[in-house]
Amino acid sequence: MLSVLSNLSNIIIPLVVFYIVAEGLLMKTNIYENFIKGAKDGFLVVIRIMPTLIGLMMAVGVLRASGFLDFIGKITGGLTDSIGFPSELIPVTMIKMFSSSAATGLVLDIFKEFGPDSYIGLVTSIMMSCTETVFYTMSVYFMAAKVTKTRFTLPGAILCTLAGIIASVVIAAGMG
Repeated sequence: MLSVLSNLSNIIIPLVVFYIVAEGLLMKTNIYENFIKGAKDGFLVVIRIMPTLIGLMMAVGVLRASGFLDFIGKITGGLTDSIGFPSELIPVTMIKMFSSSAATGLVLDIFKEFGPDSYIGLVTSIMMSCTETVFYTMSVYFMAAKVTKTRFTLPGAILCTLAGIIASVVIAAGMG
């Protein structure tokens, strides 16, 4: 069964590309011209959001290098440890909301110190897969789409992140 899924996953993207080309031919549109226009629009979006991306990456780097994240982890450790959420994961949780790649660096540090099969490693792995880069996603996509009314987006995203964190603790506790 696994080999069937693996082979299927290898052909899905080419099938989608061929479907799009076939649809374009059937509709008698200029496929190449539309592709170039879309690529140009995508490039312009990247140029527009680049300052935001650089700012987010710099902020994460400053927070990590200054030791502020470790300080926050130590302050909140008593509360989080009592509910089964290791205080060592506070920095990962905070950074994940801004940058998944920066959080991955912290995850690798946790794996080196505690091991990927430890309780902390399991919680980290599950949490990384069921939480979102809230602020990154909001800033980049809302800026690109020119969304200005974000009334319930942040509270909803934070609530979903909290649900993902709780789920990671519950699932990891059930595995251990």
